[in-house]
Amino acid sequence: MDSVYRMAMHLARNPDAAADLVQETYLKAFRSEAGFELREQGVRPWLFKILHNNFYTRVQKSKREPTLGDEVIAQASGGVLGEVDSPPPAWDLEHLDWEQVDDRLKHAIDELPEHYRVVLLLWAVEGLKYREIAEVLGVALGTVMSRLYRARSLLAENLTDLAAEHGMAMD
Repeated sequence: MDSVYRMAMHLARNPDAAADLVQETYLKAFRSEAGFELREQGVRPWLFKILHNNFYTRVQKSKREPTLGDEVIAQASGGVLGEVDSPPPAWDLEHLDWEQVDDRLKHAIDELPEHYRVVLLLWAVEGLKYREIAEVLGVALGTVMSRLYRARSLLAENLTDLAAEHGMAMD
């Protein structure tokens, strides 16, 4: 559940919206549990796919809703309105504390375009394989590989100072 909530937070960028997304994801998963075929990758990619679909359904729905005056004012003032089979990094994801990650890295990740950020987080933080990410997002395997490459390249460009502080050369 922590992984699903973490990804919901990265998508929605709002704790209340993320909690709603997680609740909706699990509700849909329990409702369709009988039709789920357990594949070798397990339940996590399936839950991420449900989460991803829920989020983008909400985004599309919100685009059709009329904009309220308060929301326009909040946007103008800078307010946030709720906004291949190669293995992933070998991190102990169970004990990863996102709050302890360097703020410059978090900011660089947050600044990535959403389609790059989601692929990067599913791979690096959630530990999904390329094929699982492709299935979750409903895109081709080559698209996942391309987006991950581009996300990593953009991060490398933006984090040269941080890398130098930690004695890592960025070529």
